[in-house]
Amino acid sequence: MVKDAYRFAIPLLAMAIACWLAARASRPWFWPGLLFLLLGLFVFYFFRDPERPIPSDPAVIVSPADGHVVEIADEPLDGQQGHRVSIFLAVWDVHVQRAPVAGRIARVEYRKGKFLGAFRPEASRVNEQNVIYMDTAHGRVVFKQIAGAIARRVLFWKQVGSNVAIGERVGMIRFGSRVDMWLPLEAQIDVKRGQMVKGGESIVGRWISTS
Repeated sequence: MVKDAYRFAIPLLAMAIACWLAARASRPWFWPGLLFLLLGLFVFYFFRDPERPIPSDPAVIVSPADGHVVEIADEPLDGQQGHRVSIFLAVWDVHVQRAPVAGRIARVEYRKGKFLGAFRPEASRVNEQNVIYMDTAHGRVVFKQIAGAIARRVLFWKQVGSNVAIGERVGMIRFGSRVDMWLPLEAQIDVKRGQMVKGGESIVGRWISTS
């Protein structure tokens, strides 16, 4: 469980109790109390953070997020050709992000932007986002935490210069979002559009050469 859950859930549960106490005098207060209870329980569910079996094969690249693959495209980044994999996170998916590879956090860029629906392709370019650049033994890997129509906060927990292990927890997006990952041509993509993936566990690609 991500600790932020308590700051959102406890006020909702307190409101539920207050409504039920008021329901002793006026029965209609029971239903608002039930609504606050359900919202509080949903917050705890949303902020869940399950353990994941992390692959040990040094050649693999894992998904940085839970969700389903909505787009796979070949496109350049900073003048270098590569592959982009876009993952849409529904509100019921786990929203903790994990490092797709082992490496060093070389740069983190926060970009202000719009809050379009995260399932829309243009969200990759125009929505508010954190862009994380990682240096690895195989080259540069980039992934983005992208806000959506509901998600209004992207959180990154690591510092520039930090070394992270594959599958290590690195951040979170609150309430529905999108995560894009860019890989150089030295990597092959092993997922298909529409496929469901789990952060830190599902293999989305592998390095063509591990030498």
